[in-house]
Amino acid sequence: MNYETPQWLIILGGIGQIFTALIYPYIRHKVFDWYTDVKQLKPLNQEIAKTYGHYIQGLNFSFGCIAILLAEDLQSGTRLSIALTGLVAAYWVGKVATQIAYYPMYTIPQKPLFKVGSYLMNTLFVLFAVVFSWLLINNCLIYSNS
Repeated sequence: MNYETPQWLIILGGIGQIFTALIYPYIRHKVFDWYTDVKQLKPLNQEIAKTYGHYIQGLNFSFGCIAILLAEDLQSGTRLSIALTGLVAAYWVGKVATQIAYYPMYTIPQKPLFKVGSYLMNTLFVLFAVVFSWLLINNCLIYSNS
């Protein structure tokens, strides 16, 4: 049985991923005071931390663009769609698991905006994990039936 992922949900996930990429610098600066902490690292480690931050931002933006522009292709059941949805699903499932296991949310400043924002961002992360896992499962079913 094939439970096709609605295209609007894939596009919504893409918009959300672009949003996370665009809001990421604000969160690092205003919520986590990230740059103050990074300045305490050795110069090479500072650059590595900044580079990884840019990787995360770039991946979120890229995954969002792919979801918006190639929503139909992402549910085609091809080996490439399986690989790509598997990559994105693993990325977001890993993010959610890491968030739960290792990130103490009590360290977020208790301003109402940041508190509500943390719940909304975590909801987005779960949405991305569910949508792309759903896509992956559907793609595997389509591929196995062809």
